[in-house]
Amino acid sequence: MATCPPYPTQPSGSGPSPVGGRPPHAHWWQRRRVRYGALAALLALSGLVILALVRRQTGTEGFLVGLGLAVLPVPLLVAAFRWLDRVDPGPWRNMVFAFAWGACAAALIAIVANSFATKWIATATADPASADTLGATVIAPIVEESAKAAAVLLVFLFRRRDFTGIVDGVVVAGVTATGFAFTENILYLGTAFGADQMAGGRGIASVTAATFFVRVVMSPFAHPLFTVLTGIGFGIAATLTGERRRLRRLLLPPAGLLLAMGMHAFWNGSSTFGEFGFFAVYGAFMVPAFGLLTWLVIWTRQRELRAVREELPAYAAAGWLTPAEPFALGSMRARRLARDYAGHHLGKPAARTVAQYEAYATSLAFLRRRGRLGRAGADFAVRERELLHEMWRRREVAQPALDYAARMTAPPVRVVAPPWPVYGVYGQSQRYAQHGAYGQPNGPGLYGPGVHAPGLPGAGSAGPGHGTGAPGPAAPHPAYGPYNPYRTQP
Repeated sequence: MATCPPYPTQPSGSGPSPVGGRPPHAHWWQRRRVRYGALAALLALSGLVILALVRRQTGTEGFLVGLGLAVLPVPLLVAAFRWLDRVDPGPWRNMVFAFAWGACAAALIAIVANSFATKWIATATADPASADTLGATVIAPIVEESAKAAAVLLVFLFRRRDFTGIVDGVVVAGVTATGFAFTENILYLGTAFGADQMAGGRGIASVTAATFFVRVVMSPFAHPLFTVLTGIGFGIAATLTGERRRLRRLLLPPAGLLLAMGMHAFWNGSSTFGEFGFFAVYGAFMVPAFGLLTWLVIWTRQRELRAVREELPAYAAAGWLTPAEPFALGSMRARRLARDYAGHHLGKPAARTVAQYEAYATSLAFLRRRGRLGRAGADFAVRERELLHEMWRRREVAQPALDYAARMTAPPVRVVAPPWPVYGVYGQSQRYAQHGAYGQPNGPGLYGPGVHAPGLPGAGSAGPGHGTGAPGPAAPHPAYGPYNPYRTQP
């Protein structure tokens, strides 16, 4: 339930003041800069160590070749996960942390633990071949998936506001696994290049080309696919609240981690299933699993957009939003058009302002949905007020652009003429009544045929948020260029 007043009043100050006076003085180790500095130092140290280990195993030339080839799929994978997160984008610092953790900390843990475990098994069993197989199919999945899951757990615990559902879990887990696969590919490709240098392999028949094809071309999504299962477990747990669901909230992340380990083990063990075992597992298992998880994430994204369209009208009724904004904010095309339109008229800072407004509005819709379902935390009212305050600061730039985007993207609706003669619709000819569309003169508006949303320019209103909804004089639909809501209209 929204706790905002019936009509918005401009907030004063920079935000809610702490209850009970000044907050207690924090110790030096509790300061944000100290925590961030310690985390950055830990990741940097891990990166230097993993760099030295990989370079020692591959050599300088092999390392450079592996680095150049392993970096190729990274931008595509990161862009794909960022695209999935476009509805309610998380801060970039979370993605940077996830990638750095996967590439540095998780890779270092995996290399050290896997090497130690494999050597110990080989010494204990006196069978190096069996030790390698056991290490790849049992030890590696457990160690690697646990190391990657640590990043998801840290974001879940310490960035709880940014971790609200399945998509957030998928994005954090996928970016972490992308960083891990990047470092692992450097090692594998660099080692393959070293083998080719010793054996004289060249061209397509070389070990480097085969390794590149298998790891970068055929299965760049393998590690992200495994770890995404852990992210889904955390994401579902993030949507559950209440004492009755506490057990499920605690069990879902470990369940997702176990599934990730099992899929990883099955993939690593495919090479032991015969000559064509790898291709059989790839075609019959990995590709369908990838398609199923992709469908699940895209379906969840569409569900988020639907939640935006369903929850924000309450704030429009209270006066915080214009009537057209819930529609525009629930459409990715309208959002993009609003940013482009603001940038076209006011420059890139205005486009960034509109993007921030869209992000705050989406967070507000998700917060209200959790409140309506009884899943909001104790800080619901404070968080709602914070989001409304941030949106209010940006409304003068964002609302005209979103109103324009709503009019441009609303689908045309055909109005069937009545069987009796019609000599005019609000002073217009019959052809407008027969072929009217949203935004055209006297055509059906957002709320149905012949009904215009108050506050939309060109709908007979005095401006956003001040219209009466009464029909105004006929006017042609404003084109993209001449119409500018930021300029005072005569």
